[in-house]
Formats: sequence, C-alpha cells, structure tokens
Amino acid sequence: AQFAMWRAQPGMLGLRCSFNRPELSALLVDGRLDRLWAEAEQAGMPIMALVPHALLHIIDRIAKRHPRLELVLCHFPLANDTLDAAAFGDFDRLLELARRQNILVKASALPCYTNERYPFPYLHAFICRACDTFGPSRLMWGSALSRLPCTYIECVDLFTQELPWLSATDPDVIMRRNLCAWLDWK
Repeated sequence: AQFAMWRAQPGMLGLRCSFNRPELSALLVDGRLDRLWAEAEQAGMPIMALVPHALLHIIDRIAKRHPRLELVLCHFPLANDTLDAAAFGDFDRLLELARRQNILVKASALPCYTNERYPFPYLHAFICRACDTFGPSRLMWGSALSRLPCTYIECVDLFTQELPWLSATDPDVIMRRNLCAWLDWK
C-alpha cells in the first residue's frame, strides 16, 4: 500500500536494485521479486538495476511482461573487477535488449572497466554500438564518482569531447536530458 506513495516523497525519483552478487542474483532468478516489478509498473516507479550480463535474459522477460515499467541497466551491465575483453565479452547480450522500449542503458563507471587511460579508446566502440543500437534517447551517462580511476572531468570529457560520432545535441541528451525525462526530475 505504501509503494505508490513513495514517489510522492521529496527526492524519491526511483529505486536502485543490485543483483551483482550471488545471494542477490538469487532474488532475481527465483522470481521472488515478481511483485516488485508489477507494483513499480503500476506506480510509475523507475528502477535502476545492476545486473550481470548472464542474467539479462531475466531482465528481458521482466521488460516484456511489464512494458510500462521503466528499467535502467547500470554500468552497461559489466561485472566488477573485469577489464577490457573480459568485461565486454558478453556485450551483445545487452544490445539484444534494445528491442524493449522500456529499457534504458546507463553508461556509468565505464573507465573502471579498462586498463587504458583517458581518453579510453577501448571504450569508444562499445559506447558507439550502444548508442547506435539503443539510440541516444535511451543511453544515460553516469560517473560512479566514488570509484573512478580517472578524474571526474575526464569521465565527463569522454562523452563531451572524445566521441566525434555523437551529434552536436547527443551529449546533452545522454548526460542530462535522459536522466531528467526518465526519472521525471524537474
């Protein structure tokens, strides 16, 4: 009964759920959260989820079953403590979810997943593929500032200065407008 009222609280814009550890993944796998997805859809409560690539098929089923549920997948669903080829080996699993219009991808903490230094050339092709597949309107920037292996400005500049294939308006859409629109954040 309280769930629908949560969104009315000042500062409550959505939920963040992490399924990146086995004990948390089990909640997603065994269906114990089925009611959460239905309630969030009904209340118009967006959910940001941290999910490993191996469980994206479950997110696909949830998004299909709840087409008005707004889901944001954090960190390009990359696994912590993986870098470069090991981190992006299953990246196509993420791209398959572009068919679900209620899924947005958060390109956050990306410098954490490469051994390279700024301007992180290894990341460029994956950002481009995500942007081409989901479209700029379904890609959201994020920093994950507390664990960045670079400066904040380098994380920002990756999207504002180093991706020449983005249109003149894409950085503003990806870095600001999508977040505001999906979370109804004034």
